[in-house]
Amino acid sequence: MIHVAKLVTACLVLVNLMPSASGLETHQHQADGAAANQGKSRKRVFPAPASQTEEPGPLSEAYGYCNTPNRTEQAWEGHSPADYSLLSVQVMIRHGDRYLLYSIPKTRRPAIDCTLSANRRPSHPLLSGFITHMGRGGRGHWDSPLSSVPRLPNHSSCDIGELTQTGVVQHLRNGQLLRDAYKHHTLLAEDWSPRQVWLETTGKSRTLQSGLSLLYGLLPDFDWTKLTVRHQWSTLFCGGACDCPARNKYLDEEQRRQYRLRVANTELERTYTEMARTLGIPTRQLRAANPIDSLLCHLCHGIAFPCVPATDSGSGGCLTMSQFAVIRKQQLEDEVERRKAGLYRKYAILAMFPYLNRTAAKMERVARANEPGRQTRPGGEEVFSLSSAHDVTMAPLLSALGLEQARFPRFAARVVFELWKSPGTTSKKKGAKAKDGEVFVRVLYNGVDVTFRTAFCKTHVRKGNQPLCPLATFLSFVRRDMFALVNATSYQEACYRRPA
Repeated sequence: MIHVAKLVTACLVLVNLMPSASGLETHQHQADGAAANQGKSRKRVFPAPASQTEEPGPLSEAYGYCNTPNRTEQAWEGHSPADYSLLSVQVMIRHGDRYLLYSIPKTRRPAIDCTLSANRRPSHPLLSGFITHMGRGGRGHWDSPLSSVPRLPNHSSCDIGELTQTGVVQHLRNGQLLRDAYKHHTLLAEDWSPRQVWLETTGKSRTLQSGLSLLYGLLPDFDWTKLTVRHQWSTLFCGGACDCPARNKYLDEEQRRQYRLRVANTELERTYTEMARTLGIPTRQLRAANPIDSLLCHLCHGIAFPCVPATDSGSGGCLTMSQFAVIRKQQLEDEVERRKAGLYRKYAILAMFPYLNRTAAKMERVARANEPGRQTRPGGEEVFSLSSAHDVTMAPLLSALGLEQARFPRFAARVVFELWKSPGTTSKKKGAKAKDGEVFVRVLYNGVDVTFRTAFCKTHVRKGNQPLCPLATFLSFVRRDMFALVNATSYQEACYRRPA
């Protein structure tokens, strides 16, 4: 059987690297202005639902994917109605900016320095402290596959897939954004216990380093002795529940659909032929080299596209932005067709159930621990969880949640699940006891509240001006309702029955 990680990675080579955009991130700029105008009242302000806007062109979408850390960003995490209590936060991130994974034949790889220096752009006020603190990582507790993985990118000429300084800075910023968002809440005390913080990552250095960067931004100079870094062997973060034959069948069908659409695109084929002629290689070799990955690396770092001299086998010249735009345009078109076909959504539900089920179980435990009269164990329940993952993890997560219009995970993208408790109520009747508050869930993508765009809360009828979604609705979705799309009532039934 093909390893799940390899299978999913193969899919994303074929599927779009950047699907179509929605109004979610466009609305972020509107939210920035609203928050700035609210001053001290920001805790009670909620962004209006993001409106659909005209989809950006291939190039503007690509620059958004780079996520260059050169602008002020507003995070809507931590905003709540008055007197609500934040009980827990669970975060999934995509690793930050990395070096290319695929080289274009006969071209030089871009020269990018993957060591860290606070004197080189982009930088961050926490970067020097982060570099020093990672040198003390031996005091931490590491699952054995991670103990030999470098905690800092360390090659003067980047290695394949290595996190860059830009990637580190992106997640230092993410961590600082979350620290600023949650500092008014008593989520983690300064003397937090080892039970309260969870960090998990795949065995790739770029995910480990990204997770540590965000954690340092959130908890500068954290106590290494309290931290255990856990290893997830699968990019799907499915733990011991990864076996699901039907999931791979849906993925195979989706790959075949993508292939048929791609070979039917005459403009794309003409562009690949033109690029291959410039390089002096067969067209099929260029396709196999996945040129979009290398070109994105050039684009994100402001490096000119590759050029080659003329030879007997090739006309020579440079690869062009217009060629890049054609490939990107086809990717965006394919994403529209992918949503219509629905195969990827079915794959995503089965791929991400184990992670969502763990997320739901953690929320339920925290909610129970905060019930009146409950005696929690010393150190409390796990209140901050961080999963440092890949695009092939976060893309199906967004799809499984029903966020089909969300922009594909850019570098350093984040999905945040917040658990909130409303204040209790006191009856006016004489002798009546106070009623404990209700528990709610909130979902945010890159700082934008998307709770009422999710499949589980899209049709939920709000009571009054309630801006949150009941935890019970999320639990029902994860444990039963989400399987309706694959004509099943459970994960086991969906996995071992032939797909419809």
